[in-house]
Amino acid sequence: MAFHSKYVCQQCGYESTGWLGKCPECGTWNSLVETVVSTTSNKGNKSSKSNKGISAKPINLSDIKSSATKRISTKISELDRVLGGGLVSGQVVLVAGEPGIGKSTLLLQLSDSLSTNHESPATVLYVCGEESPQQIAVRAQRLGVKNKDIQLLDDTDVDSVIGQLSSNLQPLTAIIVDSIQTMTTSDLSGMAGSVGQVRECAFRLLKSAKEKGCPLFLVGHVTKEGTVAGPAVLAHIVDTVLWFEGDKTLTTRVLRAVKNRFGPTDEVGVFEMQDKGLIEVADIEKAFLDKGMKNVSGSIVTSVMQGTRPLLVEIQALVVPTKLVIPRRVAQGIDSRRLELLLAVLTRRCGLPMYNSDVFVNVAGGLKVTEPASDLAICLAVASSYFDKPISGKTIAVGEVGLLGEIREVVAQEKRLKEAKRMGFTVGISSREIKFVGQAIKQLFK
Repeated sequence: MAFHSKYVCQQCGYESTGWLGKCPECGTWNSLVETVVSTTSNKGNKSSKSNKGISAKPINLSDIKSSATKRISTKISELDRVLGGGLVSGQVVLVAGEPGIGKSTLLLQLSDSLSTNHESPATVLYVCGEESPQQIAVRAQRLGVKNKDIQLLDDTDVDSVIGQLSSNLQPLTAIIVDSIQTMTTSDLSGMAGSVGQVRECAFRLLKSAKEKGCPLFLVGHVTKEGTVAGPAVLAHIVDTVLWFEGDKTLTTRVLRAVKNRFGPTDEVGVFEMQDKGLIEVADIEKAFLDKGMKNVSGSIVTSVMQGTRPLLVEIQALVVPTKLVIPRRVAQGIDSRRLELLLAVLTRRCGLPMYNSDVFVNVAGGLKVTEPASDLAICLAVASSYFDKPISGKTIAVGEVGLLGEIREVVAQEKRLKEAKRMGFTVGISSREIKFVGQAIKQLFK
């Protein structure tokens, strides 16, 4: 069997022997990706064509015996929660995030945890493509990792790595590749990090991990646009995609499951970056609240659901007069289009002239809020800043705001309010107490 490469359009499937900037078939720019093709000689084998494709036979669904999925605990509770209870044999996990967010730190701590707490002696193979073994050793010393069962492999040739996996007689607990963008194969002419190289290397590593039944972690970079570099194709072939996010100027880090074939995708893990690495946040409910928060206008607390847990977050707003023809709308942590919609509701339904003011809204702590349960809190924070009247620090607002100005009930509303009450919030504003956002504003500020 011989290998050669060709360029295939990812939109229409057009094939070319060389790279083209524009596909001649469908006209799409930059869509041709280098792909490995195997060729098998059929000389002297007349039955090769007839025998092609008969190695696999269909199986009746009713004949397949289902068994409970055995989980491997990482001994990091927040990571186990995001994974759905732990790792599965042969599971391929893509860890994506911005540079410097803490991906390598988390995986080094994971290596220490897996090799230390495993039932039988086992080794974690750490393929270091970006950093040298000496650099990783310095980080391990800072984190207090002194495990002898962590093996470092300084190699970027994917075929050499797979050969090492095949020849390694010691049982492996996990394989970590940091990062997939540095891996290459000589069967392709593209440079490291190109779509063809990333996809082919990931596929070969995935196949090897599945055969050995060993969990595989791939580190993926994030582009300026906020997507995994090179491939959205990686998200299709891996089992789990974990997104590591957070403001690098703050200490809080959030690990979110974007895709998970072996568990839920609505759970998050919260960590705090410290000198000794990533530390799990014990009091998760108050992780995004400022303990020293004072009674200042433009601030209110709301509750957002992250998986099965309600988190309390602070919504901050600042309303200032403007001389611009088109006032500015700046949103951090929420959808800017959602903010514009809520400001329109405040102008039309509540009589607040937002058309002559700049409005800035921020979710404190660097968390991104996507659910509509924070609508009421955003409206009340903006109104508080507009009237320059603070809201009591013991008040929590939960509810979706419709275009008619009505306050609508949200998912798990009682659970959110009950948890907030346990945390010391005595005043709750929701659809249970008030029906329209205008009534809430009049009750609080007029």
